[in-house]
Amino acid sequence: MQMSDVIADMLTRIRNASNAKHATVDVPASNMKKAIAEILFNEGYIKEYKIVEDGKQGVIRITLKYVGKEKAIKGIRRVSKPGLRVYSNCEDMPRVMNGLGIAIISTSKGIMTDRNARKQNIGGEVLAFVW
Repeated sequence: MQMSDVIADMLTRIRNASNAKHATVDVPASNMKKAIAEILFNEGYIKEYKIVEDGKQGVIRITLKYVGKEKAIKGIRRVSKPGLRVYSNCEDMPRVMNGLGIAIISTSKGIMTDRNARKQNIGGEVLAFVW
């Protein structure tokens, strides 16, 4: 069966693995998922990620981060879905938990956080919230 929302699948795998206290989680690779993993790494929500070649599509192996027994990712939620796209301009860019979390935005200049999009004065599609 063809999956319609691969980003939601990635976020759900991360959420489920984090709730189950797993050390790593494997996600099928794509360029957009690599960009999202890069943002999660740069913002300190995951320890590391590696692209594992398997001769086909490839796999992104994400190492989850824990602070003591606490999860680094308290919540992760898909905002824009295939049935209902959510767009925002730079003035109306959402703030997640009043700046404590991040919004992942797909812009014409690539995938970035809400802070970077505001700084570059561009809007785009709101992919996910992470806090």
